[in-house]
Amino acid sequence: MSIEAPALSVSSLIGQSPLSRFQIRTIALLGLVTVLDGFDAQTIGYLAPSIAESTHIPIHTFGPIFSASLVGLMIAAMITGPVADRWGRKWPIILCTLSLAVFSFLTGFATSFNQLLIFRFLTGFGLGGAMPNVISLATEYSPKRLLPIVVSVLISGMPLGGLLCGLVSSSLILTWGWRSVFYTGGAVPLAISLLLVLVLPESIEFLVAQGKDPEDIGNILERISPGLAAAPISLAPVLGDQRPSRAPVKDLFTEGRAVGTLLLWFPFFMSLLVIYFIVSWLPALFRDSGMAISTGVRAAAFFSFGGIFGSLAEGLLIGGFGAYRILMAEFGLAGLLIGALAFVPSSFGLAVTLTFALGFVVMGAQAGLNVQAAVFYPMSIRSTGIGWGLAIGRIGSIVGPLIGGVLLSNGWMPRQLLFFGAVCAISAWLAIFLSSFSRRFPNAYSAQLHSP
Repeated sequence: MSIEAPALSVSSLIGQSPLSRFQIRTIALLGLVTVLDGFDAQTIGYLAPSIAESTHIPIHTFGPIFSASLVGLMIAAMITGPVADRWGRKWPIILCTLSLAVFSFLTGFATSFNQLLIFRFLTGFGLGGAMPNVISLATEYSPKRLLPIVVSVLISGMPLGGLLCGLVSSSLILTWGWRSVFYTGGAVPLAISLLLVLVLPESIEFLVAQGKDPEDIGNILERISPGLAAAPISLAPVLGDQRPSRAPVKDLFTEGRAVGTLLLWFPFFMSLLVIYFIVSWLPALFRDSGMAISTGVRAAAFFSFGGIFGSLAEGLLIGGFGAYRILMAEFGLAGLLIGALAFVPSSFGLAVTLTFALGFVVMGAQAGLNVQAAVFYPMSIRSTGIGWGLAIGRIGSIVGPLIGGVLLSNGWMPRQLLFFGAVCAISAWLAIFLSSFSRRFPNAYSAQLHSP
């Protein structure tokens, strides 16, 4: 391999090559981590009644426990993104997955409110640190033309994990009790973290930017495509991919990115606010409409089921029509569908159709925002950009259910809550619409999927 003559960059060569088994295996391993995210996020909700009965902790005091993991997710996403941009993606992913395993397992031994609160926070901290680096690493091993599809498939692991959590929990609780679910939620990520140590590669773009051993980089390129060995390859960092400054969060607002960053953060915030708002209060809405509680629970499951399909379809939709058009359509439809749910009929079939469609567009939009964050920021600050976008979104996921509780305590009916959710979705639509007027600045929704 020649590394001296002027030549194509590493990312350009990856972009010109078909997806190899090595890349597919790497992306599949990262997908397992996103499934863990979805599994753990739903665990406490499914198990709360059993935990309350076993430990004699009043169920009405579980609000802080529900929020603890979300707070951990938010803080970790803010911290580990900048760390990974300076020191690499692989080990933050591994250490965070291992942290998830340890504290999920310890949650199974919890006997008090404070223990549950602390262990849930630390479990969330592990997951929050893994996710932005999972997306960054997958992005850096994917040809740019396939990036929307790859990121969307990864994000679909979250609703899939939630679905698996329901199936596993319902089976294990009946036989071994609620603690067995946390033991399983610890054993599986432990095995995955060990597998990641053995198999997961470091980002090749990061190795190039850091000036690591050319032979190691060449070995990775050889595994991606043996034909690359004969091509002249430049190991000089691409412009914008050099080592980040000592304050990488500040870099999100330099070089004209400030407007794009803010207009990306607002839909991130509103997207997760709407998702958690709907999941938290949908059963109450159906109950208020005279339906059985089980009907609301099943409707919430259809919301997650629709999210799986929406996340999977997002990459193809963005590739075909562009991020701006698709995200505008999704947030607009989300507002209309949430408003329609306020007049939910007694027909269960029509009700679950609406919730399925809502899950499709809202979770699809969440996947699309992650795609655009990965494209918008250069490699040197990609984990920071994705991490802070997710962190801002996590604030929305915490605020959403809390706002619902405050509004209910002030006399709002569940149907009125949905009108508030519709306004939130439309406000995200408006932020993306306004991005089209910021032509003087880089726009996250028109970022191009091309190789450097």
